Amino acid sequence: MRVSCFQFLLSLLCMSTSLRKIPGDIPQDIRKIRIENSHLTELPRGSFSNASALEYLWLNFNNITVMHLKSLEYLKDLTELRLQGNKLSSVPWTTFQDTPALKILDLKHNRLDVLPENALRYLPNLTYLDLSSNQLNVISRDVFYNWPVYQKTQQSERKMEVSSNAVLALHDNPWICDCRLRGFVQFIKSVSPPVILMNSYLTCSSPKFRAGKFFHEVELNSCMKPITSSLDSNLTVHVGLNVTMVCLVQGSPSPAVWWTYGLKHLRAFNVSTTHISEDTVKSELVIPSAHLMDEGNYTCTAANFIGNTSTIISLKIQAPRMVASSSSFSSSVSEENAYVDVRIAKQTVYGITLEWYAVTENPGETWYTLHFGKYDDSKKEMIYIGPGTNTYSVNDLLPATKYEVCVTLRSQTPRKGQCIVFITGSDISELEQREKLIHIIIIVCAMVLAVPAGMYACTTETRLNCMEKCAGFCHKNRKGQKNLRAGNKENTFDSLPTGSEEGLTGTTQDQVFYGNTAL
Repeated sequence: MRVSCFQFLLSLLCMSTSLRKIPGDIPQDIRKIRIENSHLTELPRGSFSNASALEYLWLNFNNITVMHLKSLEYLKDLTELRLQGNKLSSVPWTTFQDTPALKILDLKHNRLDVLPENALRYLPNLTYLDLSSNQLNVISRDVFYNWPVYQKTQQSERKMEVSSNAVLALHDNPWICDCRLRGFVQFIKSVSPPVILMNSYLTCSSPKFRAGKFFHEVELNSCMKPITSSLDSNLTVHVGLNVTMVCLVQGSPSPAVWWTYGLKHLRAFNVSTTHISEDTVKSELVIPSAHLMDEGNYTCTAANFIGNTSTIISLKIQAPRMVASSSSFSSSVSEENAYVDVRIAKQTVYGITLEWYAVTENPGETWYTLHFGKYDDSKKEMIYIGPGTNTYSVNDLLPATKYEVCVTLRSQTPRKGQCIVFITGSDISELEQREKLIHIIIIVCAMVLAVPAGMYACTTETRLNCMEKCAGFCHKNRKGQKNLRAGNKENTFDSLPTGSEEGLTGTTQDQVFYGNTAL
């Protein structure tokens, strides 16, 4: 497309051209410039320095994203500026110091999202301002209280003088109707001639319970710093029971709420937040099947632009009691009934890391036996683990294979609650594809069940039903070789971890993760 501009008398017209910058040979006596549907992307400094007599400047429907602070330099006679349909996200409002005669400013259909309090200070003679169809969501009423035109109208009313009208267009913006917009809403409700709204029915876009309501239908409260409280700051539950911690938050605007445990941010799918009223929300943190390692302090924090505050809830987990005895027989019985909490602490592309916790009389002298193998194998491989170690890594797992791993004291036979059953992902020919698939499986499973990371599995009571469902999804097993290696004792378990793709922690009694489906 060729650049084609036409000059007619004192006007310069450039329409639907490939023009990418303001022409440099504009005649000095030009009074009107119209460059539309072209490819202008910016207005650099001194764009019209040669056209000091310019009165009308139309630059609609270009791709202008940037205005230089001195782009309108020397245009003291400019009365009309139209920049409709561009891509401006901000305007250097002090640039209008160079255009004191400006009466019409059209900025509709841009991307403006902020209007500073002093934005209109340098537009003393403006009679038409169009800011409709932008991205404005919160502005202060002081923007207009600082506008010389508005100040003049207020003075004229007091003196019973007649002043010229000033038209404002502010509709079709995504207004957030909370306490931050309170002053502006009050201003809009009070506007009267000579200030005229082109469309007086301004509409709220959010929050949800106000979406679609007109400004004159809402009453907004003052802003306030969040206040947090809990129904019970000290909770005690038995192992295996569900725990629900409740945090009540008052604040305006509605604050962001999150939970932390051990300085780690708890995943969103463990938390539900509901609005009780306009300024009150209830946040619940759910821990299904609590384990001893879940014990500790949980912090509920709420924050908005005014400040933040937090509440601590202390959780205590009661373990099963053991019968102590000095006799060897009683000691043997105690070990048989010992409580062992085992789970998958970490998952990687190539395997898993187990972690367990046992309630024994002499934990410093307790040996463990790890039973590992394919689920259908009658004889599992046994690995003996000495005192002081409570983690074990299993690598090189076969794809689409069902495994079972159990942890017992000494050489005891595995009992219910001491085993984990899991199924690896489908067989993929290329290793990179397999890596991607397995990571996706973990994330999807955790999100679907909305429970702490790793708890995407069947419980012991539902094992048979889960296994039947899983059988329909398995692919043919691929031959491989498993490699087991012991890990040093380390405090790596965190039942509610950060959002790391490297590994997920926490599990129920028996676990199943299967292709793209969690059961």
